[in-house]
Amino acid sequence: MPTIRETVLAALHARLQPLAALTLRDEVLPERIPAAGLIILRDGQTGEPDVTLSPLRYHYQHRAELEVVVQAGTGRASAFDDLIAAIGVALEADRTLGGLCDWVEPEAPGSVDLPVEGAAALRAAMITVVLHYSTSGPLQ
Repeated sequence: MPTIRETVLAALHARLQPLAALTLRDEVLPERIPAAGLIILRDGQTGEPDVTLSPLRYHYQHRAELEVVVQAGTGRASAFDDLIAAIGVALEADRTLGGLCDWVEPEAPGSVDLPVEGAAALRAAMITVVLHYSTSGPLQ
């Protein structure tokens, strides 16, 4: 039986699957970026939970990361912006991931352009997605 942490991360990954960009989880950056872009979900850090007693609950603000990459010779900024907006719409459509989280909150990205020798440049960003959820134990 998967942990709550794994269930929440799997739900976040599933939430991003319908987007045009290829969505992977904890994979290395492939050699070729699909034309629609690439999103890699990184599990991130659960951090230190707040703990309440009676009943015992561990309240996490898990900081998962989305590595977002677009490669294009022209229109790179526009394609990147469209992908970031699509991620926002997907997350805003269900801020609880079907009731698994108390709240899902993405943070604003900071993008960078990366030159690639002999190919179109990349525009990339890391988007932190804060997942608020509770468990009955630290290993659940």
